Amino acid sequence: MPTPPRSPRVPAATSRGVPPPQRGASGRPPRPPVRRKRPRWAVRAVTALSVVVLASAGIGHAVLSGLGSDITRVDAFKDMKNRPRAGDGMNVLLVGTDGRDRISEEERRKYRLGGAPCHCTDTIMIVHLSEDRERASVVSLPRDSYAETPDHTDRTTGEQHKGHAVKLNAAYAEGGPQLTIRTVEKMTRVKIDHYLEVDFTSFMKTVDVLGGVQVCTAEPLKDSHTGLDLPAGTHTLMGGQALQYVRARHLDGASDLSRMKRQQRFLAALIDRATSSGLLLNPLKFRDVTQAVLGSVRADKGFGTDEMLALGRAMRNFSPSSSEFTTVPIGQMGYAVKGVGSTLKWDPAESERIFDALREDEPLARPRPKPKGPAPVRVPVDPRQIRVQVENGTRTPGLGKRVDDALAATGFRTTKVPRNATDRAVERTVVAFDPRWDRSAKSLAAALPGSELRPVKGQGPTLKVIAGAGFEKVARVRPADPPQESGTVVRGDEVVCGKQ
Repeated sequence: MPTPPRSPRVPAATSRGVPPPQRGASGRPPRPPVRRKRPRWAVRAVTALSVVVLASAGIGHAVLSGLGSDITRVDAFKDMKNRPRAGDGMNVLLVGTDGRDRISEEERRKYRLGGAPCHCTDTIMIVHLSEDRERASVVSLPRDSYAETPDHTDRTTGEQHKGHAVKLNAAYAEGGPQLTIRTVEKMTRVKIDHYLEVDFTSFMKTVDVLGGVQVCTAEPLKDSHTGLDLPAGTHTLMGGQALQYVRARHLDGASDLSRMKRQQRFLAALIDRATSSGLLLNPLKFRDVTQAVLGSVRADKGFGTDEMLALGRAMRNFSPSSSEFTTVPIGQMGYAVKGVGSTLKWDPAESERIFDALREDEPLARPRPKPKGPAPVRVPVDPRQIRVQVENGTRTPGLGKRVDDALAATGFRTTKVPRNATDRAVERTVVAFDPRWDRSAKSLAAALPGSELRPVKGQGPTLKVIAGAGFEKVARVRPADPPQESGTVVRGDEVVCGKQ
């Protein structure tokens, strides 16, 4: 993925100007040193990141001149000491706040944005850009994560506080960006290189100026708290509706984990829209977009016009497949802390694996061999959740076992004990199902091309496959929505509509 790398770590022996050793394993020629303060993926990660993509059109300093002054600066790294060591690549802390000061009353009512903001972080992500410019890894940190702050000064009262237990999103309310960064670094031992803060206004503006972002859902999404109401299918969301989509927490029992999965899905779609949209090649449109967005973004002092241009030029070949997403693995849900409430406790071993990958500039997911043949069919229900009884509806010996084995190989929970059907003259394979499990039946039928769906009231949750003489093969399928469990890693191209 094309984005400027930062300077490689230089051993003590090189401090007098001796060049650092080459990286033999990669086989790439060494790149000239780059000043460490150079940002990379930061502006790219969400909303305001469109400005970076716009720069990739080759628009020069003349258009960008002065736009850097529109960004509100924060001294996010002032006087920080005893920080984690720097690794290869670049780590950006991307924070979404619930700021809504510049949102109109009409928008507040329409998109359910009433109430007082908590002045805390609604979204927290570490975005890692690899040293070789080929990969962006995004790790979501649940806002209710159990955290322990370092010693700090309360930014509201000026009081000195010893380190104490909090929910992670509360660190911002007590100490702003600096305490948030220090707390994240303490928890992860990953050094944060840049800070980007986006509020509701900048999010909505960016989506609007890009002409909307496309998302798809296998199930209807309805949340009474945010007002989100999407039927199953593919939708182009404009700013306000997109905000409802990424904020919704009351669609299912997974709450914040489900919301983070949608945020990751939306971020992948935003990346795809921003990098593939021809409208971003228009210099005047570029200027309009940046002026609309940058006024409500806060970033550290190291991000300026030169960095925007360098980032844009490097990102010309970026695509959703260049990115990977995960959520910190959770070891204990509902971890009660006196004076704090119910929190999420990270899984020590699994979360360390994730953060070690960031520190060592390694992919979050292990390499997967490219599958042969056609891509799997996307289905609404995960095959692992569908129980199947196979019956042989022909006189062909062993057909039932062949179908059972093939379904099990693509993920279905077969009984492993196929039977002979009552009718042994079946021509077309049948999927018999209780109407209450119609979505599971459609998923199973997708794996059996040419099969017939046959509703059977009262059959129960186990679906039945009656293999007919016309059976040819079992097609590979996979769920339309990747697994939701924390710690699962997905690539951007696995969650962007029409790119699977």
